[in-house]
Amino acid sequence: MLKVIIGFIAGIALLGIVGFNTAGSFMMVEHESPYGIEETAARIQANIQKLSHRGWTLSGLRDPSKAVANSGRNVPPVLLVEACSTDYSGVLLADDQARILSILMPCTITVFKKDDGKTYIGTMNSGLMGKLFGKKVASVMSEVAKDQAEFLKFDPNEPAPPLIRVKPGGGGAGGPETAGC
Repeated sequence: MLKVIIGFIAGIALLGIVGFNTAGSFMMVEHESPYGIEETAARIQANIQKLSHRGWTLSGLRDPSKAVANSGRNVPPVLLVEACSTDYSGVLLADDQARILSILMPCTITVFKKDDGKTYIGTMNSGLMGKLFGKKVASVMSEVAKDQAEFLKFDPNEPAPPLIRVKPGGGGAGGPETAGC
């Protein structure tokens, strides 16, 4: 009987360790892109603009790798595409319990190169994250997750759109006061 109890406790401990070490891979999702950094970011931006009827606007484009390079260090390229939908953010910002989630606004999609020379896209697993914060947030974030999937659908038959160099906080569709949600 003692062996069964010890085995049970060891199993729970092992499950906890594995869960702790893999939780990040569930929260963040990585996709390989068939395009380079700038074209991938431009295609994501174009897809975001296609969903303007759902309140989505571009709120920024950041290049953290440039800031690192300016400090004298060299890292592979990274672009952060920022977008926000007032249709979704408005629901969360109106709720006292959900307002803290404003820390996740705007929605940020990262486009980066790895040492293998390939371009990747990183997103937050919005659907799963939403489930951690109750029914109302889960409902909103499941819609965000659907839209986010649309952001990453690329039609190879469409020509590459230009990269839109929106300065963060510098003017979404509603002007500088509303950029970034």
